[in-house]
Amino acid sequence: MSVIETLDTPSLVALLAALLRERQWTMASAESCTGGLIAGACTDLAGSSDWFERGFVTYSNAAKTELLGVDAGLIAIHGAVSEPVVRAMVAGALAHSPAQVSVAVTGVAGPAGGSAEKPVGTVWFGWSVPGQLRSERRRFDGDRAAVRAAAVHYALQALVQLIRNTSP
Repeated sequence: MSVIETLDTPSLVALLAALLRERQWTMASAESCTGGLIAGACTDLAGSSDWFERGFVTYSNAAKTELLGVDAGLIAIHGAVSEPVVRAMVAGALAHSPAQVSVAVTGVAGPAGGSAEKPVGTVWFGWSVPGQLRSERRRFDGDRAAVRAAAVHYALQALVQLIRNTSP
C-alpha cells in the first residue's frame, strides 16, 4: 500500500493543492453522482482559489449536454454511467474552463437505479492531465453516502497519483 492510499480526503486535497501549485496548474471537476462533493472537498481547503478553477455539477443528462458538451446520442447509446460519457465529461470540463487538469465522476450511488449491468455502487471515473486522459470503472459497497464518499476519495487519490507521474 502506498502512502497516498493511506491518506484521508483532507490530506489528499492538501497534497493535490501542493502538486497543482508546484506546476502552476488549475483543475476543474465534472460531477454527477457525487453532486459537487469533489468540488466541496477541494474548496474546504483555505486558499483553494489558487488551484481549483471550477466545478460542474451535471446530475441530469441535459446538464451533461448543456454544460459540458456531452453528445446526447452518446448518453442514449451507452447510458450516463459509462466510459464514453465520463471521458466526454472530463474533456468537457477542460473545454469549458481554462484548467489544465480535470476529474469527472458518473455512477449509481443508490439505493435505487442499479441494474444487472450497472449495479448500485458502480462508478466511472475520468481524469485528464496535460497529455493524458484516463478512465476507470470501480464498484463500491455501502449505502448512498458510503458510495459517494468512496467515489470522492478514489477520484482525488487517483488524480494525485496521475499528477505525480506527469512531468511539470
